[in-house]
Amino acid sequence: MLRTGCRAALSRRPPGSEGLKQTPLDALHRARGGRMVPFAGWTLPLHYGQGHLQSHLHTRRHCSLFDVSHMLQTLVYGRDRIRFMESLVVGDIAELKPGQGTLTLLTNEKGGITDDLIVTNTSEDHLYVVSNAACADKDLAILRDRAAQLQATGSDVHLEVSDNALLALQGPSMARVLQAGLSDDLAKLSFMNSIATTVFGVPGCRVTRCGYTGEDGVEISVPAARAVELAEQLLGVPDVWLAGLAARDSLRLEAGLCLYGNDIDETVTPAEAGLMWTLGKRRRVAMDFPGAAVIMAQVKDKPRRRRVGLTSVGPAIRPHMAILGPEGRPVGTVTSGCPSPCLGKNIAMGYVEAAHSRAGTELTVEVRKKQHPAVITKMPFVPTQYYMAK
Repeated sequence: MLRTGCRAALSRRPPGSEGLKQTPLDALHRARGGRMVPFAGWTLPLHYGQGHLQSHLHTRRHCSLFDVSHMLQTLVYGRDRIRFMESLVVGDIAELKPGQGTLTLLTNEKGGITDDLIVTNTSEDHLYVVSNAACADKDLAILRDRAAQLQATGSDVHLEVSDNALLALQGPSMARVLQAGLSDDLAKLSFMNSIATTVFGVPGCRVTRCGYTGEDGVEISVPAARAVELAEQLLGVPDVWLAGLAARDSLRLEAGLCLYGNDIDETVTPAEAGLMWTLGKRRRVAMDFPGAAVIMAQVKDKPRRRRVGLTSVGPAIRPHMAILGPEGRPVGTVTSGCPSPCLGKNIAMGYVEAAHSRAGTELTVEVRKKQHPAVITKMPFVPTQYYMAK
């Protein structure tokens, strides 16, 4: 029945979808009622029949499955792989233990953020790098150019782009659901740690305890040919619902997580974005990453603007809206915003002049040419539930 439905659904393409890439789960999304939309060169589900609000709340209370196969997955091999990676990012990759990963930033010579990546030092003698889909082409070009430069000087480093699918299982019941299909003990797998394993009978998977929702969750890299099989196994559990881009965005905003292209980009530095925690102590001293002089000067002199959280009631706050100071002068701009399903009020992220960045500061946001009160609020807006093994 499902296979027939998938074949029939293949003919129902959203307008303007020609030329867009499809994930291995494309037919499954359509058969299960996914509203498909263009995103970063791919066709992906925005939401399903239950709607965005219910999907968001279900993830917070139970568990949801997200298809994030549009993300770029790259494997870095060779004895000089760590030196290669550290020549491009701000993190201390050398200090990562086998199986441990970290969020890090790919920076340019002006100190701007080219992308945010997760780099894992696998136990299988390679680095596993996950990049944003919207940055995939430029990231891959940067990685390949740098690898070629090092290879020309005799360094041992080479890249392999994975064609695996990537599934994110997120929510408080994730561990119970996934443990039924694992021989490994999830209780021993902490946040930002990773294992190569078999999942519900599908070999060749990588399970990383991380995600983009603020909940306890995993991302499962799975061979593309068996991605639908694994997804259907997980969806066979009543607690697990499919979720799309709409819920993913509101969940990450409640968790205070940046969206590349909105909240961070090549014009924003780690100091301005409040992401200096991604810089390893050793790397700060060595200043051997792109843009180090600019970034460390900002740390010393303090950035002129800062990324902040905002809350308000009334009309929803959306990207590009002006943030105004007490005297009505523009002091910043909203970069992300939506009504919070969990809090019942508006939440937003943006950049303001440093003098107005302290939590509790009362400002206004211009919504449809009218000013509405907003308050600088610490993030995350909803407490995160990342799991640390005891």
